[in-house]
Amino acid sequence: MTSGDEHLAIHYFIDEAGDPVLFDRRGKKILVGDSASKFFMLGKVLIEDCESLRHELESLRANLLADPYFHGVESMKPERKKTAVLFHARDDVAEVRREVFSLLLKHDIKFYAVIRNKMDLVSYVQQQNGRDPDYRYRENDLYDTLTRQLFGKLRPFADEVNLTFASRGKSSRTAALQTALQNAENDFRSKFGFERNHALKITAEHSKNDPCLQACDYLLWALQRYYERNESRYIELMWPKVGEIQDLDTNQGSRRGAFYTQKKPLIAPDEEAGA
Repeated sequence: MTSGDEHLAIHYFIDEAGDPVLFDRRGKKILVGDSASKFFMLGKVLIEDCESLRHELESLRANLLADPYFHGVESMKPERKKTAVLFHARDDVAEVRREVFSLLLKHDIKFYAVIRNKMDLVSYVQQQNGRDPDYRYRENDLYDTLTRQLFGKLRPFADEVNLTFASRGKSSRTAALQTALQNAENDFRSKFGFERNHALKITAEHSKNDPCLQACDYLLWALQRYYERNESRYIELMWPKVGEIQDLDTNQGSRRGAFYTQKKPLIAPDEEAGA
C-alpha cells in the first residue's frame, strides 16, 4: 500500500490453485481426485509495500542461484525455466521454499482465499443435468462464483485499487476473471447500497514478471497442501498472514460453508495436538 497526502492506492495480487476441470471432453468421465485436483481455489494477497517485496524476492532468488549448495539442482538450471526464472512453490526444492516462506513472514501482507470442493460441484452439476438436460457446466461460472465471493465484500477504502492476476495464457480465462471482478463490484453495490468510490485497475501479468504474484502462489500452495494432502505445517506456518479463508462446501451444523480467520483458525489447537 502506498500513500501520499491525498492519494491512497492498494494492491491485490490474484492467483489460482487446482483446476476447474470436472469432466472429460465428452462430459462423461469425472476428472477429480487421484492425479487430478480435488479442490479449486482462488486467492488474493494484499501487499503493503510491493516494491520492497519484489526487490527482496528477486535478491533472494539471485543469492540462492549463486549458492554452491544448489549446484546441479535441476529446478535451478536456467534451461529448465523454473526457479532460475521465478519462485513457484510446486517446482522449488524444500530448502528454497523455506527461504521464501521465511521472507514472506517478515512482510506486511494479508492472504484471502475461496475454496470449492470439486466433487460437491460435480454433484451439483449432475443434479442440474437431471432437472435440465440442456444444462452444461462452464468453467467460467466457477471463476465468477469464486471471484464474486473473494471481492464482493468490504475492503480497505482507497482512491485507487490495483488488481493484478496471474495470466494463464488463455484469453477466455482472463476475460472470465475480468468479468467476475466487475460482477463483484456490482454485488457490493447491491449489498451495501453504495459504490466504492475508487479507480479500479485490473491487469493480467505472467507470474515470472512480478514476484508479488509469486508470493500469492506460495500462500495458495500452502493452503492447497492441506486440502489436497492433509499436510498442515505450511499453512500453519503462514497463518499469521491469513486474513480470511472461505470454504464454500464445508458443512458446519446446518449451515453450508465455513470462514476461517485469525480468531477461528483452519487448524484448531486440539487438531494440532492430535496430529
